[in-house]
Amino acid sequence: MPIARPDSRGYRAVARIVRPLMFSMIRYDWRGSENFPRSGGFIAAANHVTEFDAVTLAHYLFDHGYEPRIMAKRGLFTAPLVGSVLRATRMIPVDRGTAAAGRSLEDAAAQLGDGACVTILPEGTLTRDPDLWPMEAKTGMARMALASRLPVVPIAQWGAHRVLPRYGKLLRPFPRKRVTMVAGPPVDLSDLYDRPVDTQVLREATNRVMDAITALLADVRGEQAPAARFDLRKHPEYEAKRTTYPPVERP
Repeated sequence: MPIARPDSRGYRAVARIVRPLMFSMIRYDWRGSENFPRSGGFIAAANHVTEFDAVTLAHYLFDHGYEPRIMAKRGLFTAPLVGSVLRATRMIPVDRGTAAAGRSLEDAAAQLGDGACVTILPEGTLTRDPDLWPMEAKTGMARMALASRLPVVPIAQWGAHRVLPRYGKLLRPFPRKRVTMVAGPPVDLSDLYDRPVDTQVLREATNRVMDAITALLADVRGEQAPAARFDLRKHPEYEAKRTTYPPVERP
């Protein structure tokens, strides 16, 4: 196993249990660690296919010497087992769809200021794309990146859905599954820093990050990504469904 270096007691206590289990289920292909900043805080932004990929993402970052603070919906923090793990590892609760969501961004920004790695799944929920490509993302990540002016490292992950399918209930730990994690160079947002933070600027920053993630994922999958990302706003009927979907006509 790689040697994890973070100092947090909570993280280390959880890692002693979780890391051996992860390695028993997964054959990792980890790439791109040279793109992580060697000092200071940064934002790690990744695609989101299954509930399990938050765990594989945290494992990837932890074993490269970082303590990822993943933003997760607040309801998970009250779950008997998951909640205790999230609290012990100082994850950041998010009140989705409420005014309190802004406080979550402030908490995350404060941790960035302390040199932490705040980890965001910009889509905000599991992708609804029928072929599991990244869909249009929310702009919270962009708002945080422009306010903090810290690097945004795009990460593509692929394979965790073989361990736990999208909206699946049961793990499929055996045989061991291959999971690929690739970090790319930080996305350049410097030309947006001094512009007014309006909808256009936020969408531009978001698209740059999602374009970088999608390009990395296309390379991992050896496939061409769709010309346009799936947009949940144009398919509101998918919002409430927790199932697999037939192909849809893309714009």
